[in-house]
Amino acid sequence: QVQLEESGGGLVQPGGSLRLSCAASGRTFSSYALGWFRQAPGKERDFVAAITSSGGHTYYADSVKGRFTISRDNAKNTVYLQMNSLKAEDTAVYCCAAATSFGKVVYNMGMDYWGKGTLVTVSS
Repeated sequence: QVQLEESGGGLVQPGGSLRLSCAASGRTFSSYALGWFRQAPGKERDFVAAITSSGGHTYYADSVKGRFTISRDNAKNTVYLQMNSLKAEDTAVYCCAAATSFGKVVYNMGMDYWGKGTLVTVSS
């Protein structure tokens, strides 16, 4: 069993930056691929970024490529999402999730665990 808890959301101006964290409790955190997803008001949940269990490979949605960076620290049981050059369209609830394979995260197929999310609002 893995519990995920996000933090770091808030209000930021367009062009600003935020760093989200997702802390995990429970065993075998380092064996899971991890991802960040987001859901804007009235829209479906979308994939944002994924990282392999070792942290050696990452993958991003086209909409955030070059602006967002996913990373993880297995010693701290934490995954991060550094978000730069934020836009109004990045406004959403951001959730982290864990799955037994990288492919499951990238294609949002059968995630094993979800966090509850943290709200990011980009507005002037």
